[in-house]
Parts: sequence; C-alpha cells; structure tokens
Amino acid sequence: MSTAYIIDAVRTPVGRKKGSLAAMHPADLGAHSLAALMQRSAVDPAAIEDVVFGCVDTIGPQAGDIARTCWLVAGLPEHVPGTTIDRQ
Repeated sequence: MSTAYIIDAVRTPVGRKKGSLAAMHPADLGAHSLAALMQRSAVDPAAIEDVVFGCVDTIGPQAGDIARTCWLVAGLPEHVPGTTIDRQ
C-alpha cells in the first residue's frame, strides 16, 4: 500500500447567495486557492499525484470533477488527476 501525504490544506472564501462572489466561476475561485497553496508550500506541482476537493452540492458550474477543473484553471500540470468529494 502506498503512503499518502497531506502537505497542506486551504479553503475558498465562504460567500452568501447572490453575494460578492456570485459572479465568480467556482473553478476560478478554486484555482486561486490551489495556486496560493502551491506557492505557500513550495512543492513542485509535477510531484503531485492527485488533487482532492470537497464540494457540497456539485451542481451547475460545480458539476463534474471540480477538483481537476480548478487544478487545470490554475495552470498546473495536466497529468495530475482530481477527485471531488461530496460528503454530507
């Protein structure tokens, strides 16, 4: 069995319905967090094997695999897969 390492964690800001973040696409918001995380941790993005996001109500623009979408929007390596978890 492989060993998993959690290097760091960040979260996006929390907004209100129709609030100041309403016009921002979820992938852009997540990409900002990922870019900040990669800069803060100084880990080589090419060394990442998987990106995992938690997302409640994966509907509308958050549908699909928002973890991978955010990773790609952040301009990070295309070979890294993503997993989105909706656990309530």
